[in-house]
Amino acid sequence: MIHISPKAEEIFFLGNFPVTNTLLTVGIIFVLFAAAIFLFRRRFSLIPDHFQNVVEFIIESVLDMMEPVFGSRQRAEKYLPWVATFFVFILFSNWLGLLPGVGSVIVRHGEETAPLLRSPASDLNFTIALAVISVIMINYFGVKALGVKMHLKKFFNFTSPINFFIGILELVSEIAKIISFSFRLFGNIFAGEVLLTIIVFLVPYLVPLPFLTFEIFVGFMQAFVFSMLTMVFIAMHTNEEAH
Repeated sequence: MIHISPKAEEIFFLGNFPVTNTLLTVGIIFVLFAAAIFLFRRRFSLIPDHFQNVVEFIIESVLDMMEPVFGSRQRAEKYLPWVATFFVFILFSNWLGLLPGVGSVIVRHGEETAPLLRSPASDLNFTIALAVISVIMINYFGVKALGVKMHLKKFFNFTSPINFFIGILELVSEIAKIISFSFRLFGNIFAGEVLLTIIVFLVPYLVPLPFLTFEIFVGFMQAFVFSMLTMVFIAMHTNEEAH
């Protein structure tokens, strides 16, 4: 029987707080990230080994890509941790959802059954939360870079009727970013999850492999698009000339 639900299923409760399968998966990702950071940090040294050389090469390549957007190397380095964290977190959230056992290990909760683990981005709550955090931090960086008055002037400009109308449009666009960010990521990942579920159910051997490869690519591209859009919006909000 095929189990497809756009709503994350509750697995257990912590007191009165329901823990869903997507929330449980996010918790596992956080634990893995913390362990990886602890291990990698101990490996870094002034004399780099092969692994550290690869990491430094990737970071330098990303900075080379970000520098033209921000206009300087210093600004690119300043916002790299935020953009990179978004990319790595979303990427591994998407890829973890493709591992064996995620979505296929079924548990019983009350009278209903549900997958124990599920791709986080297939839950709209997860993608909306990421989008809200992204938009809040984009505007926070704008305020920090330009000041409260200068940044708010972008949205509330009473110098003329035209500027006032443009400010309202800018305010609406901030809300539109949340909708765009969240539904783009959710739609692509949830659609891929449904596609793989149906393909595996109908033809469980060999045939799903090309679709699995495609979903690996989609997971990468969605993480890339989300982080790159965040980067561009940060650059726009922190650039005084743009205001």
